[in-house]
Amino acid sequence: MTPFGEKLRDLRAERGISQKDMAEAIGVSAAYLSALEHGKRGQPTWDKLQRIIQYFNIIWDEAEELQRLAMISDPRVIIDTGGLSPAATELANLLAMRIREIDADTANDMIRQLKALPEKRKR
Repeated sequence: MTPFGEKLRDLRAERGISQKDMAEAIGVSAAYLSALEHGKRGQPTWDKLQRIIQYFNIIWDEAEELQRLAMISDPRVIIDTGGLSPAATELANLLAMRIREIDADTANDMIRQLKALPEKRKR
């Protein structure tokens, strides 16, 4: 499951909405919606994301958060380390090889550490 899929499922559960009813209302199949929630589909298109936001009638911060979650919810990530240090390439490869061994607490610790890094300006 992706962060977006988890949030989508939570929004539906909070409102007591079935996948079938929501899918029909936003013009997608229930199978697509299920795959989106379970991380078996990539990020929704901008159009589909806007339909989801409108369907739940969410605005401002909550809509921005849903958009952010969609952006970080690609279940098939490619990391290009070309031009980076050997350590960066090793890190990317180790993460790819061992991602299934990382429990949720460790993943959350790693996320916090990465988010705490200062952002470098692009040149």
